[in-house]
Amino acid sequence: MNHDKQIILVEGLTKEYPTRGEPLVVLEGVALAVRPGESVAIMGPSGSGKSTLLHILGTLERPTRGTVTLAGEDPFLLREGPLADFRNRRLGFVFQDHQLLPQCSALENVLIPTLVRPGGRREAEERARQLLTQVGLAERMEYRPGELSGGERQRVAIARAMVNRPPILLCDEPTGNLDEASAGRVGDCFNELQQAERVALVVVTHNAAFASRFDRVLQLHGGRLSA
Repeated sequence: MNHDKQIILVEGLTKEYPTRGEPLVVLEGVALAVRPGESVAIMGPSGSGKSTLLHILGTLERPTRGTVTLAGEDPFLLREGPLADFRNRRLGFVFQDHQLLPQCSALENVLIPTLVRPGGRREAEERARQLLTQVGLAERMEYRPGELSGGERQRVAIARAMVNRPPILLCDEPTGNLDEASAGRVGDCFNELQQAERVALVVVTHNAAFASRFDRVLQLHGGRLSA
């Protein structure tokens, strides 16, 4: 394996939670390598550790053991301030619940990640408008979340995740609340944006049809990841 070409490199990843007895082992010896522009779906039964793995990749939880290298850096060596900046610049997140602000328009929601970065307000808005157009919401930019369908809200969330041009996009059950047609449209958005932006995409999903759209499908069982 050529480590230089991996934008995500996970080696020997173990995650344990303390209990009154033996520690609860959620992930054990996980290895994962993802190239720039590659898409990976992770499937597995509920409770298999999929969301925990995604939270570690997103630097929201720390591993118990093992190493995680993202975009050439070990983010867990950073202090909290630089880590938050790394997360904002390098990682995009899409969750099952879109987590949009109800009082803000679609455009304003997409712009939220740009507010902590200096300068470039006009460029940021141009980027947000471009992304909303790419995900098929050119006519909905001024709509609030309550005026959008579930699939449209999730497409706003995808645009928001991509607005800072992160090299890594992490998605936790992004079609979990959607009907088949809406899930298909969201899948189209992921495929189109991934090709346009060359983003490394890791998606946790229960949806086999959605997973089949990606370059690789991995299975997580008993805390271990396999092809």
